[in-house]
Amino acid sequence: MADVRVSVTRDGEREERVVPTGTTAAALFEGERTVVAARIGGELRDLTHPLTDGDEVAPVELASPDGLDILRHSTAHVLAQAVQELYPEAKLGIGPPIKDGFYYDFDVAEPFTPEDLGRIEKQMRRIQKQGQRFVRRPVSDEEARAELADEPYKLELIGLKGAAAESAEGAGAEVGAGELTIYDNVDPKSGELCWRDLCRGPHLPNTRLIPSFRLMRSAAAYWRGSERNPQLQRVYGTAWPSQDELKAYLAFLAEAEKRDHRKLGAELDLFSIPEELGSGLAVFHPKGGTVRRVMEDYSRKRHEDADYEFVNTPHITKRKLFETSGHLPNYAESMFPPMEFEGQDYYLKAMNCPMHNLIFRARGRSYRELPLRLFEFGTVYRYEKSGVVHGLTRARGFTQDDSHIYCTKEQMPEELDELLTFVLGLLRDYGLDDFYLELSTRDDSDKFIGEPGEWAEATEVLRQAAEKQGLELVMDPGGAAYYGPKISVQARDAIGRTWQMSTLQVDFQQPKRFALEYTAADGSRQTPVMIHRALFGSIERFFAVLLEHYAGAFPPWLAPVQAVGIPVGDNHVPYLSEFAAEAKAAGLRMEVDASADRMQKKIRNAQRAKVPFMLIVGDDDQAAGTVSFRYRDGTQRNGVPRAEALAEIADAVARRVQV
Repeated sequence: MADVRVSVTRDGEREERVVPTGTTAAALFEGERTVVAARIGGELRDLTHPLTDGDEVAPVELASPDGLDILRHSTAHVLAQAVQELYPEAKLGIGPPIKDGFYYDFDVAEPFTPEDLGRIEKQMRRIQKQGQRFVRRPVSDEEARAELADEPYKLELIGLKGAAAESAEGAGAEVGAGELTIYDNVDPKSGELCWRDLCRGPHLPNTRLIPSFRLMRSAAAYWRGSERNPQLQRVYGTAWPSQDELKAYLAFLAEAEKRDHRKLGAELDLFSIPEELGSGLAVFHPKGGTVRRVMEDYSRKRHEDADYEFVNTPHITKRKLFETSGHLPNYAESMFPPMEFEGQDYYLKAMNCPMHNLIFRARGRSYRELPLRLFEFGTVYRYEKSGVVHGLTRARGFTQDDSHIYCTKEQMPEELDELLTFVLGLLRDYGLDDFYLELSTRDDSDKFIGEPGEWAEATEVLRQAAEKQGLELVMDPGGAAYYGPKISVQARDAIGRTWQMSTLQVDFQQPKRFALEYTAADGSRQTPVMIHRALFGSIERFFAVLLEHYAGAFPPWLAPVQAVGIPVGDNHVPYLSEFAAEAKAAGLRMEVDASADRMQKKIRNAQRAKVPFMLIVGDDDQAAGTVSFRYRDGTQRNGVPRAEALAEIADAVARRVQV
């Protein structure tokens, strides 16, 4: 038997190996239980894949990102097998790995109940313990159709084939542009077929290598994400390399649930999303409105100091504007349908930039005016599908703190550098300080407009600006907007979740499309560079991020109520009301709880409302002209003179510190 030469790459080291023909990837890593697959020639492969001469092979560890995807996709197959064993009439949709878990879609007669999920999970554990082998089998399109004749959704994917990944979320895990493959789940003892599924793989060698999993919930989901298609039942689960990691993840989810901004928004009376308005459309209550106003006021002040000019634009526009900007050809699916009026189509504003271009173009501009920084709290409307609308973080109506900066090419590097420094500094003021940057570039997709040379220039300037910040820079190929590359500020919150915050986008295209010009120093007419910049992204989303980051306990400067006066008895209410008036005159937000509740109940109410400072007054304090502080952590400081108490609260507000 002839030998083949392969090279094994691990941890940056390369080892040349000579092995017999027919050797599989598994043989290279025999005895290494943490290796679950291999990357061969850059492609992920099962460990049963036979090696050929010249192959470059790298092990895939279970705990690596690729390994976790393989683990979770394999667990999704076990889920689907368990469902069809318990519910033989169930039809299969798609079951890809996702962040921290997996899901599988099913067409079933009745929605799954929590009790059903318990039965399914028990059946999955039985399959897992059997150690069924995942066996890859190439098939022709005709063979796949014959084998899966009773699976209408799989047949549809076979028909889509190369376009499936774009046509249905998660379909790329099952059907690609090349050959079709089916994975058989095979009994390890008898060799009998237990179950099968259309899939590209790779998978774990067997089900026993699934260390730890849990089914989480079920929900409705439209086939291929379209409301015109049948509604399926989507079962979500999670899988991890160890039981300890699963427990840690479940504890994280429990903490995240406690911080859910939708739950806190109701508990703290901050906002609501009334059914009468519609999904994704929020109203802010007085306390939430106070937080929002403080956020906006501070941002507005910082922008004034940085020489931004404030503008306002309407909520609707004629169709022509979004045709000129390129949004209708490239963004129409995310815009609400048009309204016909006086024989013309009008659209709800989905973005502010086209209108800012009209402001720039309203009169002649000189190079002496540049950079021109326009700023607006502009409300926009976007048609988000019902399945992705999520409280304030994914809404259909929201307000962007939108800036568009017009500058010369020569000014662009310095402007981007200053913009990024400004953005990061402002985010730190709101209490976020753990960042990395993401640079989104174009790929060879047809969605991107403009000359490659312009893109290369803009991308390089953005890269240089990002590197000056000394933060981790992550590349995002193909993630750019259709008109230009962008830097996204990614911020980690108090429990380690990552949120996309501010974005900076360089745009050579819209200034051309709108024929924007300025008079240069030599008298020639030149086209400016346009920089799109949103600090919060949207006020609503940033509000939600801060609410979850602080678990509702805003620092005093953002808290809707900064201090609450708690009288020991009714006779102490006038004294506290007088003190509250002094606080209001000093620009502080203080209330007095004059309800009929007992003092301890008032303290509990203030704790539940997450008020930063409680000021308790009884006979001794009233006689001495003092108050007693009770802090969020339960500690107390008694007999504080009124002026000193006001100064302590005002100092915490001025320094924007947490208490």
